[in-house]
Amino acid sequence: MSQKVYIETVGCQMNVLDSELVIGALRKRGYDLTDDPAAADVLLFNTCSVREHAEDKTYSALGRVRLVKRDKPGAVIGVLGCMAQKDQDAIRKRAPYVDMVVGTGQLGAVPDLVDKVRATREPQLAVSLGRADGGRNEVEASFVSYDPARDPSMRPTPFQAYVRIQIGCDKFCTYCVVPSTRGPEQSRPPEHIWNEVRQLVDQGCKEVTLLGQTVNSYVYESGDTRTRLSDLIAGMHDIAGLERIKFVTNYPKDMTDDLLDAVRDLPKVVKYLHVPVQSGCDEVLKRMKRSYTAAYYMEMLARCRELVPGVSVSSDFIVGFCGETEESFQKSMELVREARFKNSFIFKYSERGGTKAAERYPDDVPEEVKKRRNNDLLAVQNENSRLDHRAQVGRLVEVLVEGPSRREQSNRERGATMQLTGRSMADHIVVFDGTERLIGETVKVTVTDASPFTLYGDVQLDEVVGTTGADPSRAVRGAPPARPDRFSLPLV
Repeated sequence: MSQKVYIETVGCQMNVLDSELVIGALRKRGYDLTDDPAAADVLLFNTCSVREHAEDKTYSALGRVRLVKRDKPGAVIGVLGCMAQKDQDAIRKRAPYVDMVVGTGQLGAVPDLVDKVRATREPQLAVSLGRADGGRNEVEASFVSYDPARDPSMRPTPFQAYVRIQIGCDKFCTYCVVPSTRGPEQSRPPEHIWNEVRQLVDQGCKEVTLLGQTVNSYVYESGDTRTRLSDLIAGMHDIAGLERIKFVTNYPKDMTDDLLDAVRDLPKVVKYLHVPVQSGCDEVLKRMKRSYTAAYYMEMLARCRELVPGVSVSSDFIVGFCGETEESFQKSMELVREARFKNSFIFKYSERGGTKAAERYPDDVPEEVKKRRNNDLLAVQNENSRLDHRAQVGRLVEVLVEGPSRREQSNRERGATMQLTGRSMADHIVVFDGTERLIGETVKVTVTDASPFTLYGDVQLDEVVGTTGADPSRAVRGAPPARPDRFSLPLV
């Protein structure tokens, strides 16, 4: 009987990709994925340290599987990722039954470490050096980018994939643990990335999302050749069968004109930019060490919209950061009103041990004030999103069909055989009536209704515009691979 592996993932897209690659490697060792922890022989928790809530979720999950370990002593329990790198000893103290603690730079060793635990019954620790534990070259070498051959059965859909183009970060924002948990910024060679994209397309992938902590700072130098993100995208644009290219997340100071020109001029590049601003107050931005002012950000935003007409821009905000006064917060409110972002992800500040903010500044904004500011900023953003979406009603857009809609199906009775969800080039979520055979196809949809979060529309069944041609009868693909409930949890 085959061995079974269970995995829970919290955090960013990079974590989702890491989990896909780790599970793919274990499958090659004969493991099957299960969504039942009690049935698993190996239980893995791929973790996030960006906010306290994410860490609490991991410790809660570890508490639940303690009973699995009691009933099945031979089961191997592993903690992977950012928490593992940051809290190596603390994890074992709080959960002594954990067998493996594996940092972000050591994920390629997971299958061997599982074997070692089983052979020795001794705990295994595999982590990278801290940023102050050696010279840059030595620390870089300890963070290994894990980029094996891809297994399409491990992705939520076979026609969409994440592609890592860099690891680590050198921005050192005072609130952020990523420079410590993922190490120095390192860009992958472009040829490796292009080859990976070709492999993904050969597997049926139509859309790739390029990932980096500050993805637009990507630069790879080899001899006299310097490859920027714009060059990287141009090099993959003509790959036959690839329909869409996305990239996240961008840093404001690295939003160069050559990249914006590429977004404008290359048809396969989605006209969407996620560029976090974090605050509209210069004093707060300075304490965050964001290296730009609110005025600079707005000038950058204007340049994006000038060079890429119709571009959709979204942002991130942290409310309640150390020393944020009511006046400071109102500056964020004004920036959101003026910027009219497509969407904003808004978070309450969460103090993180090991960051400069935790060392230098008191976490002095009360929790109830953080909650109120979060809701106030969200209300402004929701109105912006509502107006943006209402302006889309009546348009005909191309949508890559992702699968059945779960959230909307119970809320909207439209008499369809199935409600499907997908994304247009502007990255709007679209829910419409269709059939399962359209999953994985690019179709045209007329937008008929809108909410602050979702566009609704009707699929034009005579206009399948993907690689299978215009005849929808040729778009039959069958059901997509099963997506285990525990493989990719909602982002926190």
